[in-house]
Amino acid sequence: MIDQTGLIFGIVMAVVFLAYIFWPENVFAAQRQKTRMEYLEERKEQLFENLRDLNFEYKAGKYPDEDFAAQRAQLEEETARLLAEIDTIRSRA
Repeated sequence: MIDQTGLIFGIVMAVVFLAYIFWPENVFAAQRQKTRMEYLEERKEQLFENLRDLNFEYKAGKYPDEDFAAQRAQLEEETARLLAEIDTIRSRA
């Protein structure tokens, strides 16, 4: 008779690992929801970083003047709208 202890242990460990991996728990639901202000602050930092990257790439010669001007105007307009919304929220608080 073959030693079945190792086989049983292996099957139990496989079941445990599979249960751990595929357990139907939604991790995203457990995360805290961001407030509108937190979202706006993150978006502001992202827009500022995009503007810095755009300026850097323009100086490196990767953008023609027309494309740079259009892209920069779009980013600056979006940033201005975002900052206005941040100011509105802060003035209510």
